[in-house]
This record gives sequence, C-alpha cells and structure tokens, in this order.
Amino acid sequence: MNREMRALVLLSLLGAVLSNEYTWDVPGQETVNINTDNVCLTDQTSCGCCLMQKQMLRMEQFFNMSLNELQASLDKAKAVLNNVRASRSAFSVALTDTRRCEGPYREPKTIVYQHVFINLGNGYNNLTGVFTVPRSGVYSLALTVYSDAGAPSSTLAACAGLVLNGRQLAALSETNMQDQEDSTSAVLAVQLQAGDKVWVTLPTGCFLCDDQTHYNTFTGFLLYSTD
Repeated sequence: MNREMRALVLLSLLGAVLSNEYTWDVPGQETVNINTDNVCLTDQTSCGCCLMQKQMLRMEQFFNMSLNELQASLDKAKAVLNNVRASRSAFSVALTDTRRCEGPYREPKTIVYQHVFINLGNGYNNLTGVFTVPRSGVYSLALTVYSDAGAPSSTLAACAGLVLNGRQLAALSETNMQDQEDSTSAVLAVQLQAGDKVWVTLPTGCFLCDDQTHYNTFTGFLLYSTD
C-alpha cells in the first residue's frame, strides 16, 4: 500500500471515530454533543444549576409548609381571642348619683342600682336591678350595704339579701342600733348557668341611704367559663 492510500484509510478511520463526538453545523466550527443523562459528568456548571434548582424547590416547599402552619396557629389564636371577647361579663353598679334612701318597706323589695360603673356584656339591667347571666361559669359576686340613720339615736337597720333565681345566697345585716352609721359586705364565688338571674333584695324593715359617694355597690364578673 503506497503512502497516499495509507493516509486515506487513516483519515477515514479518524472520521468514523470523531463522528460520534462532534458535528459540524457550520464549516470550521465544532459543536459538542452532550449526553444529558450524564450532565454532571460532562458539564459541572449545568450540574450545579440543577442542584441549586432542587435546593430552591425544597426551600419553597418548606417555606409554604411553615407559612401554612403559622397561618393555622394565627387562626387558632384569633378564635381563642374572639371567644374570650365574646365571653366577657362584668358589671359594677351603685345605688344612686344623688342623695337617695331605699326603705323601709312592709315587704321585701328588689333594689335597683341606678349608677353603672361598668356593664360588659350588658348582663345588668339598671331598670329592674337584675343581672342575667350571659354565659355559664364561675362568677365572683360582691355586695356592700351602708346606711345612715340621719340623726343620733334614730332607728337604723342596714341589711340586704343576695338572691339567685328567688333563692337567697347570702344575707347581710347590721342592726346593732348603737351608732348612727352601719355597713356590711360579702364576697362570694358562685357557679352560675346561662340565663340565671341575680339581684339584691331589701328585707322588710331595712333601709339604705346613699349619695354620690357610692357607699352601696353591687358587683359581679366572670372568673372562667364552664361551657
């Protein structure tokens, strides 16, 4: 085989080998044919891009999951807060804003406290003197009664009764008649049901006097709900 023939065979073999690695779309310009199945083995830049995209996808999924959990916790906290606001119940009232006396009467009578310090939940009615329980729970009830005989040696009987649905819970009485002024008070923790009615009654023969100083007060508030 002469020299020209051997050169031709060598070029043919070389062309056959290189045809699997390169293509010539434009004369004189080489284009690498990349195997995408082994991109990380042939192109480290493309491999890094893929890994970064996967990491970004994981971060996005984690962020979305965390955001959903935060939203669920926020919704739960809002529901608890709304429930607390809805269950607020507190009232504090006094007998009068001006000089006024109640009693004595021949029969027990409900005391109507006309001055309202606070009435959250609107459970107290200052026209009837009755507190209607808006929500079942344990309530704190406090009652203070005071009276002034008006003059030394005058008859004095400062007394009242705390009543629940017509049943007396506590009786307050100061009738020693040894001084011109008498007062007494009581504080109770009572479990009440929604719709229960609480009021203060003035027993027969007793009387209370008050003015803008608010000696006679009636207070109640929800300690915690049971429903």
